[in-house]
Amino acid sequence: MLIIPAIDLRAGKCVRLVEGKLDHETIYSDDPIAVARVWQGSGARFLHVVDLDGAFAGSPRNLDTIQEIIKAVKIPVEVGGGIRDLPTVERLLQLGVARVILGTAAIQNPALVFQACERFGSESIVVGIDARDGKVAIEGWGLTAGKDALELADEIHQLGITRIVFTDISRDGTLKGPNLEAIKKLALSCKVKVIASGGVSTIADIAALNELAPLGVEAVIIGKALYAGTLNIEEALALAGGE
Repeated sequence: MLIIPAIDLRAGKCVRLVEGKLDHETIYSDDPIAVARVWQGSGARFLHVVDLDGAFAGSPRNLDTIQEIIKAVKIPVEVGGGIRDLPTVERLLQLGVARVILGTAAIQNPALVFQACERFGSESIVVGIDARDGKVAIEGWGLTAGKDALELADEIHQLGITRIVFTDISRDGTLKGPNLEAIKKLALSCKVKVIASGGVSTIADIAALNELAPLGVEAVIIGKALYAGTLNIEEALALAGGE
């Protein structure tokens, strides 16, 4: 199982939110590029970058910082946040982004998901399914759509998607542990690979998620636990095999 450190960008800084709320923000570093180098140096083989400003604004706001991160590390970087049209997808891929994550667009404009997969290949396009009480949230988690997360997973698979990032919003940034039941249910019901996100706090959480790897949980994104020091990335990599 792949261990993916998260770098959440707001105003060019590395931050973490609790349940996606802007008024629950902690700034961990003024230099996200240095943070990216630290995670690479610790053995991470992939990075997860979220443009929080872009997620709330509806278009990327930290492209310069994202580009600097990509130049600073040799490992692949996936990026999400405010990506709502094909030109933006193309621009990010041209910057060197390995995987572009579509969230709100998957609900509001399914055709974009299909077009992006057709044009750039399914390995370059990921859909982020962010759920609150099983229902999909969009626009920086500010709105809850009337669509079930499992239903969306099935729909996007038919559009060509082979990989999703699943985040339980109620767990994100809380260090309360991942929603293992929801993750397992999603992995069992859909035909796409699952990247789990939200709530990871301890090495025990990594062990529990690693047990779901045979079901299709191929990776876990870790954010606050790494910054708050409740989880050591080297230990997580060793347990998960670093793959």
